[in-house]
Amino acid sequence: MISDLLSLRALVVSPEHDLRSAFREAAVSLSVPTEILDANDAAAAGRLIADSDVVYLDGTLPAEQLNQVVVAARSRARSSARPPFTIHLATGAGAVPFAADALAGKPSRPEEAKWLLERSLRVRLPSNVLVVDDSSTMRSIVRKTLAATRFPLEVSEAGEGFAALNMVRGGDFQIVFLDYNMPDFNGLETLAEFNREQRRIGVVMMTSAETPELADRARALGAAFLKKPFFPADIETVLSGFYGLRALNAQRA
Repeated sequence: MISDLLSLRALVVSPEHDLRSAFREAAVSLSVPTEILDANDAAAAGRLIADSDVVYLDGTLPAEQLNQVVVAARSRARSSARPPFTIHLATGAGAVPFAADALAGKPSRPEEAKWLLERSLRVRLPSNVLVVDDSSTMRSIVRKTLAATRFPLEVSEAGEGFAALNMVRGGDFQIVFLDYNMPDFNGLETLAEFNREQRRIGVVMMTSAETPELADRARALGAAFLKKPFFPADIETVLSGFYGLRALNAQRA
């Protein structure tokens, strides 16, 4: 498993001791070894940016400090192929302006911090993805589209639903891109079997058909939905939800 080979460092920048403690407590029980670095302001964060993979920014920090940390993180791109991914933590359900790479809800308890860590660390930890489509041409197109996103993905392929079930049973996949219109065992039937077996995977149903009912049925079974053709930005929007993020910053590099 990829996760067995990696460890990650997350920097939490917040004036709130309880928030920083919640992340430290949550990291202890993660399956991926995760070290929590913490800072109470931008000046302290600046000394830790270079050692970080993901940076969580408390939205209660003054705007100038938030921007200072984001700029410091992005400046690391000059010396690193992978600058830290910055996440603005906001309270409430509504969207707020943010300069970071992404927006997420601010945890109030260790359990919520763990939920966010488990998901959002995937922006730096490669996700194992399975593309299921009976058309080899379409699988190739989806693979190329996935490669153009800003998230690290390890992609495998299956040509039909039964093969996908066997691969998921024997593998460690986090996300499945699943075509609906396949012979013998269609996408909804495959998705229903994933659910019956209680597979903890994110599923994205794909189709070229103009059928709102299909989208509703897929979402009712817990899947996201994409209509072909789609683009890297569409996939990133779907992945953001899987990674516990409310939104991505479209302007980030």
